[in-house]
Amino acid sequence: MLNVDNLVVSYGQSEVLHGLSFGVAPGEIVAIMGRNGMGKTTLMKSLMGVVPTRSGTVALGTDTITDLKSCQRVARGIAYVPQGRMIFSSMTVQENIETGLIVHNDSKVPPDIYELFPVLLDMKHRRGGNLSGGQQQQLAIARALATRPKVLLLDEPTEGIQPSIIREMARTLKRIRDERGLSIVVSEQVLSFALDIADRVLVIENGEIVHEDLRADIDEAKVAKFLSV
Repeated sequence: MLNVDNLVVSYGQSEVLHGLSFGVAPGEIVAIMGRNGMGKTTLMKSLMGVVPTRSGTVALGTDTITDLKSCQRVARGIAYVPQGRMIFSSMTVQENIETGLIVHNDSKVPPDIYELFPVLLDMKHRRGGNLSGGQQQQLAIARALATRPKVLLLDEPTEGIQPSIIREMARTLKRIRDERGLSIVVSEQVLSFALDIADRVLVIENGEIVHEDLRADIDEAKVAKFLSV
């Protein structure tokens, strides 16, 4: 569903990603793990077209999207929940979700989005800025799902979230995958969350993938060493 081949990304003259290659199968959840500053967010932004690619290709299914703008990638089927969530704080919950409907000229929030996040239904007329961190994260995911994606990108979704909400989020993401059949790529530092949701774990260090394992085969101690400072 998503194929990244020899991706090189730079900020000015400083190369941050050094030829990353990996694929994500339909319905697969892949966790990209690594410490701060290792390139996780840069990877997510480059997949979304926020940061330009110096070389290499990104393909969605059979379509190469490397040169497309972010809005065009959304229309093709990539949705992005950025680090820090970036919801519209002065808009209501419903209005936030409705911004995702514009891509396909939809006008009404699908009921199944509120079924996934019942708290958002209860708060749909409340301003986004008045929600808790966990509720804002649910809102950001709901807004992304409103674009009807094939691939969902989540950048550090557990940041600033209570442990109980993190467990609930893990269950919801697996349900989204199972019910909608989409692929999910999540960048993460919390190993327990990654192990809860991922079918496969990749570790990125200094802009390169240095370790990869299926969830069933993963050596938790080895991955934890990569994540320790």
